[in-house]
Amino acid sequence: MASWLGRLGGWCARHGRVVLAVWIILAGALTAGTLVFGRPVSSDVSIPGTDAQRAHDLMRDGFGPGYGSGGTVQIVLYSKDGSLLEAGRKHAVEDALAMVRQVPHVVQVDTPYRVGGISSNLVIGVITVRLSGQDPGKLAETSQRISEAAEPARRAGIEAVPADNATPADKDIKTGPSEIIGVACALLVLLFAFGTLVAALVPVFTALISIGVGLAVIGLLGHLTDVPKDASVMASMIGLGVGIDYALFLLSRYRKLLADGVPVHDAVRRTTAGAGGAVLFAGGTVVIALSALVLAGFPMLRTLGWTTGISVVCAVLTSLTLVPALLGILGHRVNALRLPFAGARGTGAHGTPSGWTRLGRWVAGRPWRVLLVAALALGALAAPALGLRLGTVDDGYADKGSTARRAYELMQTGFGPGVNGPLIVVAELDEKAGTGEPPSRAVKELKDRLTYVPGVAYVAPAKVNTSGMSVLFQVVPEYAPSDPRAVDLVHAVRDLRVPGAQVHVGGEVAGTADVGDRIAERTPAVIAVVVLLSALLLLLAFRAPVVAIKAALMNLISLGAAFGALSIVFSYGLGSGLVGMDPPVPMDGSSLTTLFFTVPIDFYVPLILFAVLFGLSMDYEVFLLTSVRQAYLRSGDNRRAVAEGLGATGRVITSAALIMVVVFVAFVAYPDPLVKVFGVGLAVAVAVDATIIRGLLVPATMALLGRLNWWCPPWLDKILPNLSIADHADDDDEVRPPAPDPGRRLVTSGRP
Repeated sequence: MASWLGRLGGWCARHGRVVLAVWIILAGALTAGTLVFGRPVSSDVSIPGTDAQRAHDLMRDGFGPGYGSGGTVQIVLYSKDGSLLEAGRKHAVEDALAMVRQVPHVVQVDTPYRVGGISSNLVIGVITVRLSGQDPGKLAETSQRISEAAEPARRAGIEAVPADNATPADKDIKTGPSEIIGVACALLVLLFAFGTLVAALVPVFTALISIGVGLAVIGLLGHLTDVPKDASVMASMIGLGVGIDYALFLLSRYRKLLADGVPVHDAVRRTTAGAGGAVLFAGGTVVIALSALVLAGFPMLRTLGWTTGISVVCAVLTSLTLVPALLGILGHRVNALRLPFAGARGTGAHGTPSGWTRLGRWVAGRPWRVLLVAALALGALAAPALGLRLGTVDDGYADKGSTARRAYELMQTGFGPGVNGPLIVVAELDEKAGTGEPPSRAVKELKDRLTYVPGVAYVAPAKVNTSGMSVLFQVVPEYAPSDPRAVDLVHAVRDLRVPGAQVHVGGEVAGTADVGDRIAERTPAVIAVVVLLSALLLLLAFRAPVVAIKAALMNLISLGAAFGALSIVFSYGLGSGLVGMDPPVPMDGSSLTTLFFTVPIDFYVPLILFAVLFGLSMDYEVFLLTSVRQAYLRSGDNRRAVAEGLGATGRVITSAALIMVVVFVAFVAYPDPLVKVFGVGLAVAVAVDATIIRGLLVPATMALLGRLNWWCPPWLDKILPNLSIADHADDDDEVRPPAPDPGRRLVTSGRP
């Protein structure tokens, strides 16, 4: 593998301007394609085989507009100066209703002056607008037009706030400012790491080209399959981080070879053959981890997995082709425009141990004590994960001042917390109910039973579909959608047994409950597949089963620390205000300022974080192990190899991790709660992984295992393909393996 990667790097270096032009043209053409043809999005939040999905399917069959794919939009009215029944205000509202009816795709408008449409204090009302025949992905645009049509009410001094029935996956997430902040911070880190402006700009430029291509491909694929709107934020976060990191690793290796006097094209070839192989395997582990999300049984997770994987693949491709091309063009000018007091000249001499080398020697000299301290620290970080609170992040946690949150708070104040997350109860009937009075016995009994379920605040009148074989009730709980008791109510309603009726429960809360159940059921399989396939990839990379298994276990440990941090910040609320989460407004409307209030984490978030973090953690593992393996083949001294490997990679891994952290922290500033959760979890995991895990735990365990690190049984060595990245990393450097221990098989470079 090293040979063809080296040839690829050498070819790109010799034809640098051609490769650069191809990437720029490709990025420009794909981006232009998205501008011409658009980026269609259609979040598939279906959960095949669940009760909520069955309720949703039944709801689309003959219940009229607003219950199918068209959707529903509500305009929440608030008159702070008096009753909505006052003649002038009522006339203004009726004018607004008339204008709303003229908006395209509006087929039914329910006046607030109906039963249940106005609050008991007469100052809050709800206009319900039912749609038909419109693209579900354009619900936000339709909501805007409906809101504009309500202008007559606003002119009368009435606040009119739109609220649609979009799911969290439908929310339009725009991360431009976060990406700009992340790139700017990453550039500062690179300036201090390399000390030259030209060298710092190479990883940033490469990552931007990679993200441009990746996002354009994802946008155009929206014409062929459902792509959620939040796919772009995931692709941007991960693509920007790994794109800069992979280029950083290659650039660091190249500058070291230049400092050692290697000619430019030869240095590029050897860089791509060695560090390029590590990049290829590291990117492969991320893609494998993301691909395992297909087993989650949740279409949105599957889509997020492959869309994010596209951004990683683009990062690998640009690293293996565009970076060598840029290095071939720049040559020694990569060290131009040196900044004073920043970076280190060259990459360090072999004769003077770096601080990381001294740390490696210190750890290797007392591995048991370091192992114990690191284990205790990681245990303390991971312990809070036991209190992780999963649930629904409803619009009550949206950005303060947003229309979604304002509508949520007005609805809660006027009609109670449960009105923001009603249950849609749909029953299949054994006998035709008809649409007249009196209702059938099954329908009447079902309504009576629903009314007396603990936690039910209100049951709307029954609505029978055109066939008469299904009936629908809107059930308003006493609890907010994010309240765990709302999920308990879903299960209580599903447990109802009514003769002649088969009950199904849909709606946001019911869907959340089913997502939680499905993910809890599938999580063990996803974890097993990710761990096994990643360990197998490491086995192919290093031909060392002990190292492969140990690396997978180390990644699981760093994940525990990440989930512990999420639990501290969000589930225990110790600092949720510090990440920009505004507490819900009390029912009495009084102000509330605090840094500590709990925020639930969506059920599917931990599984996505697991896949992403497991793959990212493998990046640093691969680069560290590659360096340790090379040092071991030179000296045959395991503890010395650990110290040299840590010394050779400590600075670059720290810089790469710092870039990842600042990129992810930049996304914490985005107002969407989902993005904040991802930003905090990813930033903490990478920070812990690059410090405690790679700086202390991994060197300590490798020092304790000794030559067993690189042991491979003869039968396994015979069947493994010769893909090792460490044994050939220096290509034409002389690497002599140490003599193997008696009775053990030590694989050094391919099969003997």
